[in-house]
Amino acid sequence: MHPSTREIRLAEALVESADTLTDGFEAGPYLSRVADHCVRLLPAQAAGFMLIDGDRTVSPAASSAREEIARDLLEAQRGGGPCLDSFGSGRPVPPVSVRAARSAARRPEFTERALVHDIAATYAVPLLRHQQPLGALNVFVRALPDGSRSDDGTTLRLAQLIADCAALGLRNHASCAQCRTLAGQLQQALSSRVRIEQAKGMLAERWNTSAGHAFAAMRQYARRRRVPLDQVAGEVVDRVADDAELRREAERARDEGRA
Repeated sequence: MHPSTREIRLAEALVESADTLTDGFEAGPYLSRVADHCVRLLPAQAAGFMLIDGDRTVSPAASSAREEIARDLLEAQRGGGPCLDSFGSGRPVPPVSVRAARSAARRPEFTERALVHDIAATYAVPLLRHQQPLGALNVFVRALPDGSRSDDGTTLRLAQLIADCAALGLRNHASCAQCRTLAGQLQQALSSRVRIEQAKGMLAERWNTSAGHAFAAMRQYARRRRVPLDQVAGEVVDRVADDAELRREAERARDEGRA
């Protein structure tokens, strides 16, 4: 069986959604590309994502297809609209007639702008991962989709599938970024420990004393100068630390230990 054009486009959309573990990744351009797939697959006039933080900070990402329309309609929802409704409930907002919503005085700012852009219907699905809401995907069409006139809801389910893949991509990127940060911190801690041990050994050999005595001198030296111990260790290794001052700190540490 030969795959249909729509099946191929869906596969392309899913691959695009998974491609987040790259250097220089940015959520906005990524979601815009996924929204472009929505326009081709559903089909639609325009589409866009809203990323919503816990404090209701909104970051819109519009499809390049009729970007001005999508961005304008996303911006019009800051006071209420399909995206915020879907985000708040965690459930899809089925296709609704813009004119019907306008007649019922629902979302006046949004519906007025939608009619100006000749948008007849809109629907939204939540962008969430493991029940944690990240935002919503909003689709704008010039006619109610076929799924709204039947009970199968294919169009809405397809939109939800794309949103779920995008949410997974965002979460994978966030997890990868956290792992990289942790790996960097661990590497930094290991490097710091190696420098401290190296500096202790150098001072102990130079002064013909114990490693513990050398470490106490560096620690006192760091505290008195209010600098990190790792910085003092680096100065010792690079032979730029004040050796006389370090020796005085060593004597102070020895005297305090005797006391």
